[in-house]
Amino acid sequence: MSKDNAISVAPPRGMRDFLPSQVALRDWATAAILSTYKRFGFTRIETPVLENIASLRGGDGGENLQLIYEVLKRGEKLEKALSEGAAKDELADLGLRFDLTVPLVRYYSHNQSQLPNPLKSIQVGSVFRAESPQKGRFRQFTQCDIDIIGVKSELAEMELIQATSEALIALGFSNFKILINDRRLLSALALHCGFVQEKAALVFIALDKLEKIGLDGVSKELAGEALDPQATAKLIQVLTVLAAAKKSGQTSYVDLKAALPVLDEQAMSGLEKIISTVSEISKGRFSIEFDPTLVRGMGYYTGPIFEVKVPGYTSSVGGGGRYDNMVGKFSGRDVPACGFSIGFERVIDILTEKEFKPQTEERSIVLIVDPERDSGLAVLNAAQELRSGGNIVCIQPRKKDMKKQLDTLLAQGYSHFCVFRGQGSELEVKSLGG
Repeated sequence: MSKDNAISVAPPRGMRDFLPSQVALRDWATAAILSTYKRFGFTRIETPVLENIASLRGGDGGENLQLIYEVLKRGEKLEKALSEGAAKDELADLGLRFDLTVPLVRYYSHNQSQLPNPLKSIQVGSVFRAESPQKGRFRQFTQCDIDIIGVKSELAEMELIQATSEALIALGFSNFKILINDRRLLSALALHCGFVQEKAALVFIALDKLEKIGLDGVSKELAGEALDPQATAKLIQVLTVLAAAKKSGQTSYVDLKAALPVLDEQAMSGLEKIISTVSEISKGRFSIEFDPTLVRGMGYYTGPIFEVKVPGYTSSVGGGGRYDNMVGKFSGRDVPACGFSIGFERVIDILTEKEFKPQTEERSIVLIVDPERDSGLAVLNAAQELRSGGNIVCIQPRKKDMKKQLDTLLAQGYSHFCVFRGQGSELEVKSLGG
């Protein structure tokens, strides 16, 4: 094969290989998160990475619906569709999941009779979005979700926020901020400004970009959707007042009344309960505050929505909200539901930037041997003896430059080494750091 025809060994754009040290960090973070969530009574479930395309398209995923990796029909089904001149969107029957919420709702609707009520689930897995790769955004990435299905009261939001906060603390984060709003307030805002209900989703999608593109950007985005210019002007006016109130720290219900006379009293009452309770339970380790400009892009949210901000970083490290109407789309019966997702990749990026090294109570020992001289049976017996003490043991041939070998092992994360001296010799374990 010529050089020009050589197959690239790089992963597809937007997807990554992970080195052993990177996988070790990801495994440690996953274990810390799962351990925390399990203490709150959440149990792990799994769903397929592939879902029926109809399920994905009907999941109210906002702009993510444009980013689905679709899988073509196969064999006779594809040939038949092509021969019948099927439209482009009729050629696929499956798709890769773009989040974990839509698969969860489909899973719950299918297995409801075998599941506890309420269901408190954990999901950790890869999701896929066909978007342009850029720093911090990938086509395949890991999400880590907890959800409560079957609880109507604000207790679900309170517990989700508390559990997620404890998981972030277990990962070493502190002084982070939970921002919270309610989709019902945003709907009231859209109607107050003069947008028709059918166009509210477009308004929310534009508002979700406010922090990145500013008020002028939101105005241009709405203009591009051919929405009522008078309604857009009124929205920008209200957002200007809200932005000023947010900047000054005046974002209470009373402060909002001047900017937005029509508010959902039930939504505000619920938010006040969540904020006061979570503030009390946080004991000063993190904070929670009302943010009237918080949107979140998914179309399936129906009530409180929330995000986590870490000092020094603009992107959120987690988010979620209530989606009470979604189960009904799959099962025909509405069931209250709420979830919170940790931004796993952003968490890993922050830990990596801080050069965080996971600590373990187990000693990781490299047993250095001479394959030409040492008996394989004796070496394996020696390694087993070390493992019986609860150690992690890796057998490795001795290299010519042993000092360089030991430095490399230390850089790879090993803590100790032992040079095999022959059958019957005492095993002397030494620290790699000293």
